[in-house]
Amino acid sequence: MEVKEIMTPNPVCCTPDTGLEGVARMMVQHDCGEIPVVENEESMRLVGVVTDRDIVCRSLAQGKDPMSMRTRECMSSPCVTVTPETSLEECCKIMEEHRIRRVPVADQGGRCCGMVSQADIARRAPTQQTAEVVKEVSQPKATAEPVIA
Repeated sequence: MEVKEIMTPNPVCCTPDTGLEGVARMMVQHDCGEIPVVENEESMRLVGVVTDRDIVCRSLAQGKDPMSMRTRECMSSPCVTVTPETSLEECCKIMEEHRIRRVPVADQGGRCCGMVSQADIARRAPTQQTAEVVKEVSQPKATAEPVIA
């Protein structure tokens, strides 16, 4: 099975100049936790991703005002990607290695054409493969220390 068979095609995207408030609204409207960041709407060339966690950790947690910030200030770039032709097995391996819950799909020209999430895998992959992805992606970082507020 290839990624193109399970990916969510044509995900909503933003640009580096999109305000974080707008990105957060996109996440709510489209019920997702990650938005691909593209160079511009014409090229759709993938330049990064922004997650709900990126917004919290790179703005609020640092005492910054997310209402005045742009995506470029907290996006992850470069980002890990797969192609539509990537095998499901390889996609799972990449997600496990990088401990990511979602991965954007870029075509040969680097244009964003889809997104694969753990939910996509859970709906289509064998149970054992799904369990392995969830287990590996959910492993805590070795350097993370508990924080008590």
